[in-house]
Amino acid sequence: MAFLRSISTPDTGPEVHGDGVSLRVPQISDYADWAELRAQSRDFLTPWEPAWTSSELTRTSYRRRLKYYARDMREDLGYAFFMFDSEKDTLLGGLTLSNVRRGVTHACTLGYWVGAVHSGQGKMTAGVKAAIPFVFDTLRLHRLEAACLPRNEASIKLLDRVGFTREGLARRYLKINGIWQDHVTYALLEDDVRR
Repeated sequence: MAFLRSISTPDTGPEVHGDGVSLRVPQISDYADWAELRAQSRDFLTPWEPAWTSSELTRTSYRRRLKYYARDMREDLGYAFFMFDSEKDTLLGGLTLSNVRRGVTHACTLGYWVGAVHSGQGKMTAGVKAAIPFVFDTLRLHRLEAACLPRNEASIKLLDRVGFTREGLARRYLKINGIWQDHVTYALLEDDVRR
């Protein structure tokens, strides 16, 4: 492969390393960098995300978010990561593996965001590529799902580039920026070709 991946599980949660990026569980010490990157990227992110609350970037809201992430990870319901540049240790964005389902399904849903200043540089592609072995080899899931707005060409290209298969259209699937919107659905299976 073009890059080395290693997975470890320190006390703070799993870490995933890929091509120039690392994924790790968000920490309270990340608050200032996270709030600054999100604030600077608000106009860039708004069309693709749920509507932001008035307290979205407060320390209290961030702490609540961390508690939610920790509970999900402890209960094997989801795994939230911040993505960093491996060399500069700069926060680039975030990636979540949510809605983990076991039993007959063995699947989860991929979500991600990247700061405006870091978009178009291939960093999120590297982050998603790094997360794929974590999903299939560490979590031992069978299916990784994703969905994006039909007009989100950057996400469509990313999902195509890493090997996801387009499966269909989910009508009024998610409430994005305050409006229920259709999403194109994708999936990657554990035995699909990984790019």
